Amino acid sequence: MRDLIQKLALGNAHYGYRRIGALLRREGWQVNHKCVLRIMREDNLLCLRTRPFVPATTNSRHGWQVVPNLARGMILSGVNQLWVADITFLHLAEEFAFLAVVLDAFSRRVIGWALDTHLRASLAIAALEMAITDRRPAPGGLVHHSDRGVQYACGAYSELLHLHGIQASMSRVGNPYDNAKAESFMKTLKQEEVQGLAYKDADDARRRNRRFH
Repeated sequence: MRDLIQKLALGNAHYGYRRIGALLRREGWQVNHKCVLRIMREDNLLCLRTRPFVPATTNSRHGWQVVPNLARGMILSGVNQLWVADITFLHLAEEFAFLAVVLDAFSRRVIGWALDTHLRASLAIAALEMAITDRRPAPGGLVHHSDRGVQYACGAYSELLHLHGIQASMSRVGNPYDNAKAESFMKTLKQEEVQGLAYKDADDARRRNRRFH
């Protein structure tokens, strides 16, 4: 039943738990509104009628080390001096997918990306590995900037940066302008490619977005 509740909630973004319960009963499920409310609360599916449900992509409440913002004030003269990374979500037919990207701040090109239906650190790591394979940056000359999300602060991501001699940099608390280049790309992506499209599944989203960068 939990899977069906998730599908109904994502397919009817403005529905509250009572209307989801009504849909379940039409499907033949004998369930009361308290049970539906509990499951939707546990799965973060509750939403306001005036605002559709939007999944959070950044979790800054973690125990990993947070590093200072080294990107602020950098004057770029070429590629592989500053990379910026971010994660956004895409609507699929019955769930959400998450897109991790790495951009070269000088060329403003996507040099690494990964798309999947989870927010584990492996998503961001896959995008970073693609960027490293594509660009092969010289150790010591590159800064990697991101928000303070757990995907970027975790040990596996930090170790990969360290292994390739890349300096980590993170935005200040509650300041999205610190990662404005990545935020701007995500906005453009949704306006020019994603908005209005109905992705069947993650493979469909990968295929359609591959041509964007």
